[in-house]
Amino acid sequence: MSDVALGHDLHAESHHDYPGLSPDTSTGISHSKLGMWIFLASDCLLFGAFISAYLMYNGRAQRGPTPSDVINIPFTSTSTFVLLMSSLTMVLAVSAAHRGEERRTRLWLIATAILGASFIAGQVYEFTTMYREGLGYTTNIFGSSFFSLTGFHGVHVTVGIILLLILVSMSFRGRLPKAKAEVVEVIGLYWHFVDVVWIVIFTVVYLIHK
Repeated sequence: MSDVALGHDLHAESHHDYPGLSPDTSTGISHSKLGMWIFLASDCLLFGAFISAYLMYNGRAQRGPTPSDVINIPFTSTSTFVLLMSSLTMVLAVSAAHRGEERRTRLWLIATAILGASFIAGQVYEFTTMYREGLGYTTNIFGSSFFSLTGFHGVHVTVGIILLLILVSMSFRGRLPKAKAEVVEVIGLYWHFVDVVWIVIFTVVYLIHK
């Protein structure tokens, strides 16, 4: 048997024994990773559209509260720090998954979900406070663009939390062994993307607001 044939046999056997692994594509990465990268690329376009709309309308003459009236930078900075720390716990979860440490993987996934939920709780508090101060979705252009952009990101974080909890459930049922570490890694890509996008939003909306 040739080395090439033997390599193909071993490749086929590995995917038969570990069905959670996706076969490699011609790009050298798995189908699941490639699919996630394609999804994230399309999502970049959506966020780009929201951010562009915010920048386009921000600063125009309008009635009602302005960014300077309602934005609380110290509070949002704390929420941002919490979300960035969740990227660290996600890295630790992926690392533990590749080592086959299911208990540690589960622990770090739960920690990531808690940090993400804390960020969402902070966002809900921020939205509620702004509404009480007179800024609603239809109050002015700033309100519409602000709530659309940050709310769209909040939906992404919420989806990420749900995916993390699904992984935790799989781990408790013994369905997240080392052979399926790639599943954790793919969800990790999504989570890091959400964090990076928030850094851009935080900079554009909170730090250079008019």
